[in-house]
Amino acid sequence: MKELVFLLEEASAKAMLESLLPRILNPEIKPRLIPFEGKQDLEKQMSKRMRGYVNPQARFIILRDQDSAPDCTQVKARLVERCHQAGQAAKSLVCIACKELETFYLADLNAVEQGLALKKLATQQGSAKFRDPDRLGSPSKELSALTKGAYQKVSGSRAIGGHLDPANTRSSSFKNLVAGIRRMESELLALPGHQPA
Repeated sequence: MKELVFLLEEASAKAMLESLLPRILNPEIKPRLIPFEGKQDLEKQMSKRMRGYVNPQARFIILRDQDSAPDCTQVKARLVERCHQAGQAAKSLVCIACKELETFYLADLNAVEQGLALKKLATQQGSAKFRDPDRLGSPSKELSALTKGAYQKVSGSRAIGGHLDPANTRSSSFKNLVAGIRRMESELLALPGHQPA
């Protein structure tokens, strides 16, 4: 079975991907979304999870927030090392959301407006703050203020994920995630199909 396994920092990432992936992933590939209870839980358990994964046709995407870490390259290097420890480095991709998952949403205010049934948010996309949201210090606080509290992490992520534009490049970390999904999809589709015994 051609499977794309997502190891995720938290349930909000799972909710976002549940509504984004059906619009961008080839139906031949089965996505499996595994949320952890925060970044420490993800880092502690991911190697064991990957090592014990029995499907040789699986590919892994690890997604976590940068949060307050000063350098996302160090965070990424640590996660890549855990992929090596699991013996799955060649089948894995690490994606870091700079600074938080909410950056993806601030890069696509049209999706936020549609997903949360709000008005006049998309018109603010041209402001300096939202042209390059990867630079914001606390995207979750920005999004909460912008939506006047209408955004809730899990339900909001699910609602907005269904409207995110995969071609949006305002957030380089979102662009990299979509490119990574497409790359893993190509690898999986290139594998020979399952032969019946």
